[in-house]
Amino acid sequence: MPQLTLSTKSVKSLSADALLLAVASPEVSGTPVPGSFTPAALLGAETLPRATREALTTAIADLRVTGRAGQVQLVGNVPGVAASLVALTGVGPLAGAGSTEGVRRAVGAAVRTLAGRARVVVAVPLADTDALAAAAEGAALGAYAFEKYRPAPQAPVAEVVLVAPGLRDKAAKSALARAEVVGRAVRTARDLINTAPGDLAPADLAEAARRTAAGTKLKVRVLDEKQLAAGGYGGILGVGQGSSRPPRLVVLDHHPRGASAHLALVGKGITFDSGGLSLKPASGMETMKSDMSGAAAVLSTLRAVADLNLPIRVTGWLAIAENMPSGTAIRPSDVLTLRGGKTVEVLNTDAEGRLVLADALVAAAEEKPTHVVDVATLTGAQVVALGNRVSAVMGNDDAFRDAVLAAAERSGEQFWPMPLPAELRPSLDSTVADIANIGGRDGGMLTAGLFLKEFVGERPDGTPLPWAHLDIAGPSFLQGQAHGYTHPGGTGVAVRTMLALAEDLAQG
Repeated sequence: MPQLTLSTKSVKSLSADALLLAVASPEVSGTPVPGSFTPAALLGAETLPRATREALTTAIADLRVTGRAGQVQLVGNVPGVAASLVALTGVGPLAGAGSTEGVRRAVGAAVRTLAGRARVVVAVPLADTDALAAAAEGAALGAYAFEKYRPAPQAPVAEVVLVAPGLRDKAAKSALARAEVVGRAVRTARDLINTAPGDLAPADLAEAARRTAAGTKLKVRVLDEKQLAAGGYGGILGVGQGSSRPPRLVVLDHHPRGASAHLALVGKGITFDSGGLSLKPASGMETMKSDMSGAAAVLSTLRAVADLNLPIRVTGWLAIAENMPSGTAIRPSDVLTLRGGKTVEVLNTDAEGRLVLADALVAAAEEKPTHVVDVATLTGAQVVALGNRVSAVMGNDDAFRDAVLAAAERSGEQFWPMPLPAELRPSLDSTVADIANIGGRDGGMLTAGLFLKEFVGERPDGTPLPWAHLDIAGPSFLQGQAHGYTHPGGTGVAVRTMLALAEDLAQG
């Protein structure tokens, strides 16, 4: 995690390994001539020494810097500044250059590219505290490397100085402090997701939850396999019974005095998903250490909530198991009795995430929260529908679903609303149990949501608890090249959205 500091000094006096400036794609009217090039616009040029402006204008033209989002161009030997290198980071079209997510991605991409340099000065235009927070978050998220098993080829940036004239007030300092909390939280989730499954059994993830909560006021309970059996958690036990490493249910509780709202967050924590007896193909298992991304996100969010001491009660439920094939594994056509007594016919053991979530949703509802969110790498159908960068959100309450979407938009995470069509519910009917764990082939993401809806619970007045389901299957783990502030491997997606949602609910 880089050290983040504010400065009001001129960039010409700030020594650093790199000075980060923003460039934008200029607006061009008419149809561009094939092969033509329009140089990027240097943002904030008026704050730079004349010699610096002239040198960078020449470099932008010579290096054909376009300013497109994601482009980072390094320029050496720039006069008039104390930094040994200038990094020009693209924010995209000039008309949208001030968007907070554009700033977040541009700074993140540059800081990620500048790995190997210790100190970076960020001098992109920051008009207000929202832009400052976005730049700081981008820097914190971009300066990441997973080093559990080997050192990074180039160490992440260790110190980031954000030049923000006029933004030295209390609000600016609070924005920077929050960005540090967000950065640490996402880093925690990424580290857990990237850990090899052999080193992260259910008990290990439960212990990681204890360590993460250490030093805070979070209360932590861990239910082992005996306690799960006594509590009737047939879904978590059923999924975990094929593994030699038994399941766990972790409950974290942030409960400040006087809190009226109560948000329950439920995370899928399959530490490795082989598919069970409904075995995945070999290639389908390569990233299945990431099937606990939902639990990692919930855990990290709870730590951030505690660090910020939000005036809202937030409970986190980590439903943790390893889904393995063996002589003790559940079989297709087995019937499980879940928490609360509902029976489920297991038609596919690779649809296991909804089984562990169902148990945890029932238990969470028993504590009478005002709102419930579950987050899971639940279906391959999500990837087919929305790809690898956009997550899905479903729910039983349009207003609450929209609140989740608003929190995601503000946080810079991409979510898209999906329906829960009533006509798909009959496909989950079972001839021997209350419900089957899979429906028809079509609409698999939606039938998974419909399955979970059955276990959400009710308010004291008998109306359904406001609930949202986040399917993050594609965006949770990046297999391709890095982009923006996102590195290959675990992404920590949904942490920022759930934290922003908790802040919104705390404000009423």
